[in-house]
Order: sequence, then structure tokens, then C-alpha cells
Amino acid sequence: MIDFLRRLFGRNKLTAADIQTAPLSEKQLQVVTREVQKYEPPQLVVGTGQSLGRQREHNEDCLYALNITLAGKNDPLPFGIFIVADGMGGHQHGEVASEVATRALSTALIRKLYIPNFNLQPEPQTEPLQEIVQQGMREAQQAVLKLAPGGGTTMTAAFVFGEQVTVAHVGDSRAYFVFPDGRIQSVTRDHSLVRRLQELGQISEKEAAVHPQRNVLYRAIGQGEPFDADINTYPMPHPGYLLLCSDGLWGVVPELEIFRIITSTNNPSLACHHLVQAANAAGGPDNISVILVYYPN
Repeated sequence: MIDFLRRLFGRNKLTAADIQTAPLSEKQLQVVTREVQKYEPPQLVVGTGQSLGRQREHNEDCLYALNITLAGKNDPLPFGIFIVADGMGGHQHGEVASEVATRALSTALIRKLYIPNFNLQPEPQTEPLQEIVQQGMREAQQAVLKLAPGGGTTMTAAFVFGEQVTVAHVGDSRAYFVFPDGRIQSVTRDHSLVRRLQELGQISEKEAAVHPQRNVLYRAIGQGEPFDADINTYPMPHPGYLLLCSDGLWGVVPELEIFRIITSTNNPSLACHHLVQAANAAGGPDNISVILVYYPN
């Protein structure tokens, strides 16, 4: 059975075809072409938002945001670790799994990346960044298997270091880039049954939205071995935004509305608040977690 699933779903990396771009109206383009404020030193401006939703009794989501700027005699260096995890497996296992995985990954990245680069005498980085992030995801996997047996969680994490962002992903939480020229791009690929059926041409996007098994995942942290996360590195959009969110947001709020809300204000915290409000106004069927990272320079 495991071999069958492996053949069916594969472990393909993200391609250009996976990135979806939505055209904007003239009015929307006018919003995003407003003057961009210059920030000195270069820095990340971060907002977060979370809600239980309107139909859940427990919060199984977990989010983490660490944002640091070092400006001195050397070039300023924006640094950030951002994680959204959506637990599953029932109240106790789901909420424990998402928090355990988040703590394990953030601890691994701080140990390997933050401490060596920001201590009194910075240490040269010799280990490839993607290998460090992949190992951190494996530590999250082992932590869930040990501390939340029977539970599982999605995890979408972004590590921003200077001009680049490395995105690690498993499950169906998502990461997006939002550009001021009108583009909103998904940079993660859902590890869900309906997404795979769409890729095979067996169902349409409209059918996927109401499919009775739309929440079934074929890959998640805590759900068996071997485990492997999607890891990709991109230029950090600037000026522009990085959005991480659970399916409590993207599953009920259309991408064009997400774009409109994000670009209607220069305040990421306010934008996150409005995104959560929009998801609850659409019924709030699930927990909602949002991290919005704005790189203005």
C-alpha cells in the first residue's frame, strides 16, 4: 500500500506550472502601485493573526514568528523564522502535534542558523541551508512520533536570511508571495488527495472545493516513514509580501480577496486581523492562522 501511494503521489518538486497567477482589475492595480515607503535599515515588518473559527471547539493550529534585524558596521541583515502548523488527529493529539512540531523545528533552526550567525564571533556557514532545514523538519517528525503518537500536523515554514527565503512544506497549509505589480503566487503544493486528483485530470478545481475527501492528506508530519518535506529557495520579494496560512484561511477566502486585503494597508498586523475576519465572515469552518511578512525595501 505504501509503495502504491508513493508511485501515485510521487515526490515532485515545485515547478513553474504549479505557481498560479491571478489577473487584477485596473482598480486593484492602482492600489498596489502606490508609493512604497523606504525603510532603513532593511527589515522585515511582520504581522500575525489567529482564530478558533466559528465551528471548532479547540484550536489545533500553531504559529511561530521570529524577526531580527542586525545593523552595524556590516551590511544590515534581515533574519526571520516563520511557521504555520495545522494539527490533526483529534483535540488532544492534533493540538499537541502542531505545537511539538513547531517547537522542534524552530529550536533546530535557531541552534543551527541563528546562534552561529548572530553570536559575538559569527561562524562561517559550511552546511548547505536546505539540508539544515530538511534536518529540522525531520526533527519535528521524530518529536511528533514520540510526544504525540497518533497525531499529525501540516507544516509550512519560511526561513528568511537577507535577500532569500527558504520554504519547507508538508501538508496543505500554504505559502504565497504577493507582489505590488498585481501577482499573487502560491509557492507550495498541497499534499492532499484532491490536489493529486486535479493534477491527474480526474476532477476540476470546482469539484475539488466540495469533494468529500478534500481534507485527506497523503503526507504530513507524524504520519509514518519515510518522511520528506518539500524544500525550495527563492528570492524574497521586495517590495512585497510573504504569506503563510492554514487552510482555515485559503480554503474559504478567494485569492483575489486575500490580495485585496493585504494590499489595502501597509500594516501587516492589521491585514492579518482583516484576513481572519474575512475567514470568519465566510463561516469560519476551521481554525485560522496567518503570518504576513512585508519586505518594503
